[in-house]
Amino acid sequence: MRKLLSSGLVMFAGVVSPVAVSHRQADAPPPPDARKTHRFEALRNFFQKSDCPAQHYSEVFLEAADRYELDWRLLPSLSYIESTGGKQARNNNIFGWDSGRAQFSSPAEGIRQVGYRLAHSDLYRHKDLDTVLSTYNPNADYGERVKSVMRQIAPEE
Repeated sequence: MRKLLSSGLVMFAGVVSPVAVSHRQADAPPPPDARKTHRFEALRNFFQKSDCPAQHYSEVFLEAADRYELDWRLLPSLSYIESTGGKQARNNNIFGWDSGRAQFSSPAEGIRQVGYRLAHSDLYRHKDLDTVLSTYNPNADYGERVKSVMRQIAPEE
């Protein structure tokens, strides 16, 4: 009885033997923060190379991508093509949204709103990347330019 109580208390306290920890670590996928760190560093490094203001919003780009189930490289790539990562943005519109007429309270708010629209608007929802990009900007080479930036941020996953 004492042995069972002791084991119960140890488990309750969250203490796990080293054998159990190594077994769990081998079987479990990496925690979300580990994947986020890789993506965060890739975005930061990409934007820093060109001294883009968007480097300060790397976390927001990732949060929007995860929340709206978008390729994590899409929103940063659109911002880079449209405003060189915020260098030529007006009214916090780093995406050239609404032909550059849209105004956002902050770049972070713009990232969240554009991410939401790409995920929920009938114009974009359930479309493949090429269709999303040709809808976003119908210029013939636009989609290839955005995809090229996506590959510069990180190879396809």
